[in-house]
Amino acid sequence: MARVYVCLATGFEDVEALGTLDILRRAGVDARTLSMTGDPVVASSHGVRVECDEMFDGADFAAAEMIVLPGGLPGATNLDAHEGLARVLKQFHAEGKYVAAICAAPMVLGHLGLLNGCDATCYPGFESHLQGAATHGRPVEVAGRVVTGKGPGFTFDFALTLVRELCGQAKADEVAAGMLLR
Repeated sequence: MARVYVCLATGFEDVEALGTLDILRRAGVDARTLSMTGDPVVASSHGVRVECDEMFDGADFAAAEMIVLPGGLPGATNLDAHEGLARVLKQFHAEGKYVAAICAAPMVLGHLGLLNGCDATCYPGFESHLQGAATHGRPVEVAGRVVTGKGPGFTFDFALTLVRELCGQAKADEVAAGMLLR
């Protein structure tokens, strides 16, 4: 199974990051937290400190199939300002690898032009940042290898969609049933 990096910048949304990580790992995905700060411990928007599995500068992006951007503020704006992440996201998109973002974080993809011609979703009020995208307010949107989610209340839907994309519907259904979601 290919690797997935969940990028944690200072101020990330706890539920979106850790809920997504949990569901991916339940599915058997090699999901790893990636510190975007230069420090292995990153604080969430609610003060939860998470020790990351890896640092951005040491990550093996060639082994990864997907990058996940949780929202939260100022987490999403910190991701948006990270030049190295911008380069990697553009490379992933060009190579046909998955890029996924939820809540405020789809703005990162919009600012990079990765949502052109896509249906996308985000936290209400951030639609203007999704340059080139059509927004309909749905909980989760999949446009080829670009996946966007609306916000914290839809974390399980978002994460199970990622499982479906990576591992198939049967695995997503299995994980959902095991969590009593379906």
